[in-house]
Amino acid sequence: MADKAQARAESESPIHLMPRSTLSTEANKTGSWRYLRPRYDEKTAPCSAACPAGEDIGKIEMLTTQGLFKEAWETILRENPFPGVCGRVCFHPCEKSCNRGEFDDPIAIHSLERFLADTAERYDLKPLMERLPGRPEKVAIAGAGPSGLAAAWFLRQLGYACDVFEASPEAGGILRWGIPLYRLPLAALQREVAQIEAQGVRIHTGRPVTPDFLKELERSYSAVYLACGHGRTTALRVPGEETDGVGDGLRFLERVRGGERPQVNGVSAVIGGGNTAVDVARTIVRLGGEALILYRRRRQDMPAFGDEVQMALDEGVKLQELVAPAHIEKEGGRTLVTLRHMRIAGEEGGRGRIEPDGDRTSRVVVDRLFKATGAEAAEGWHNPPAGKGALVLSHCVLSLRDGRPAMAWGGDVANDIKSVVHAVASGKQAAIALDALFRKGPDAVLLEIEACTVGNGPSLSMEVHMGGERRLRNRHVVAYGEINTDYFRYAPRMTQPRLVREERARSFAEIDLRVSGNIAMREAERCFNCGLCNQCDNCYLFCPDLAVLHDKGAQGRHINYDYCKGCGLCVVECPRNAMTLEEEGR
Repeated sequence: MADKAQARAESESPIHLMPRSTLSTEANKTGSWRYLRPRYDEKTAPCSAACPAGEDIGKIEMLTTQGLFKEAWETILRENPFPGVCGRVCFHPCEKSCNRGEFDDPIAIHSLERFLADTAERYDLKPLMERLPGRPEKVAIAGAGPSGLAAAWFLRQLGYACDVFEASPEAGGILRWGIPLYRLPLAALQREVAQIEAQGVRIHTGRPVTPDFLKELERSYSAVYLACGHGRTTALRVPGEETDGVGDGLRFLERVRGGERPQVNGVSAVIGGGNTAVDVARTIVRLGGEALILYRRRRQDMPAFGDEVQMALDEGVKLQELVAPAHIEKEGGRTLVTLRHMRIAGEEGGRGRIEPDGDRTSRVVVDRLFKATGAEAAEGWHNPPAGKGALVLSHCVLSLRDGRPAMAWGGDVANDIKSVVHAVASGKQAAIALDALFRKGPDAVLLEIEACTVGNGPSLSMEVHMGGERRLRNRHVVAYGEINTDYFRYAPRMTQPRLVREERARSFAEIDLRVSGNIAMREAERCFNCGLCNQCDNCYLFCPDLAVLHDKGAQGRHINYDYCKGCGLCVVECPRNAMTLEEEGR
C-alpha cells in the first residue's frame, strides 16, 4: 500500500524542466558592448615617493610578507646600499606618508629594513646585483662618507671603475665617526662598506684630497665627485667662544668613536637642537656625566628625531628651551654661560619664529660646554660653484667644463636637509647624471633625471634608469582614498624592542634589539602595497564575464577584451589600486 501511495504522489507532483543549451556562447563577443576598458596599471606608493633614496617599499614589504627575505634585501640594494645603516639612523619620512597611517598606524618601514639587513648578515648572504657592461671612463670620488660610497656603488652598477679617496683611517665618514655606537654598531657599518668594496670599488684611506691632489685626479679620471661633507662645526659667534672649556661636539663624538673615553665628570652643557647635540648629551651620560641641552627654540621645533629626544630625556638628559648663549667666560675653573631668553613670535615653516624676550637673561655654570649648532664645509673649495656652467640638481651640482673632466658636488654641501638618506640620494643622482653625460652628452642629463623620477620627485630610481621592470609603473602616487580598505583588518603596529632605560645609560650597547622573522612578516603583512598587484586574484574571482584569464606572463593574468563588457567590477574590487578603468579607445 505504501508503494502505491508514493507512486500516486509522484505522478501528481509538477514536473520541473531546466532548459539547457547545447551550443556555446563563445560567438557572442560581449566586449563589443564596452565603452570603458579596465587594464592592469601598477602605480607608485606614497612611501616610495617620500623616500629620498626612492626605495621600492611596497614591493619590499610584499616580498617580506612572503618570507622572501633575500629578494626583499636585494630590492633595497638596487636603490640604497645602506639598509643596515638607514634601518637604524634614517628619520624615515616614508612612514609619515604611509597610507596605512590613515587606517590605523604606519608600517614600521625602518624596522623592517633593518631586519632584512640583519638577516642578510646572520646568514652571510651575498647580493646578486645586475651590472651593465663595463665602460672605459673612470671616476674619482673624494670622501668615503655615505654620499661618496653610494655614488661608487651606483657607478659600479652602471659599469664604471671607481676609486674613493678618504682622509680618515677608515671609511664611513659621519657614519663611522659621528654617530654613537648605541645607534649604529660598527659591525653593521663595516659589513655594508665591505659589500661596496666587494663590487669592485677601491677605497683608499688616509688619502686626503687637497687642491694639488685634485688637479692630479683630473689628469687621470674622466670625472671627479666631491663628497667631502661638513667637517667643521659652525661658530656660535658670541664673546668668549674660544674660552678654554668650550669644545666641538663633532670632535667629541669622533674621539669617543675612536676609542677614547674623555673625562666628563660634573655637568656639561650642549648648545644645539639637532641629532648631533642629542648624541653628544647621551654620550656624556654614558661616560658618567650629567648633560644639559640649551636650545633657542621649543622642544617641538628641534630638528633632532623625536624618539631620540624622548630617549635622551628618559636617560637623564635635561633640556632648557628658548635660551641662546650671549656670553661665555671662565669662573673659578668652571664655565659661566650667560643666556639670552627667547620667545615665540609666530610660526615659520612649521617651526617657531623666535625673537629676544626683551632684556631677560640668566646664567648657568657648568664644567664644560659643547657646540653642536650645525656644521659647514671644512674648506671653501669643498662647496659647489654657482653661476654659469653649474647644473644645479635637486641633490647635487654638476659642473661641465670644456676640455676638462666633469666635476660633481654632493652630500651635505649640496643638500638642504642634512641626513644619511639624502646623502645616498645625492650619490645616486650624481651617478645617473654622470652616466647620462658619458653616454649621451650634456643635453641628456636633465632628460635622464626626469625619466627615472619616482612619483612627483625628486627621488630617483636606479632600477628605472637601468631599464628594470619598475620603469613600467605609472608615476601616479596612490592616495588613501584609492585603497579598497574593505579587504584589510585593523592590526597594531609592531613594538620595537629596546634595552630598558637603566641598561641604556650604562653602556654603548645598541638600544634597538633585533626582531624575529615572524614579527617582521606580520608587520610587513599590514602594508597596503599601494599600487602593486600581489596576485590576490580578486579580478579573476569577481569578473562576471570570465574575461580575466591566467597565463604564464609576468602579470600572471590578462583580460580577454573580446568578452570584457567594461563593467569595472575588477577595478573596484582591487584592494591596492593596481588597475585602472579608462574610456575605450584612449
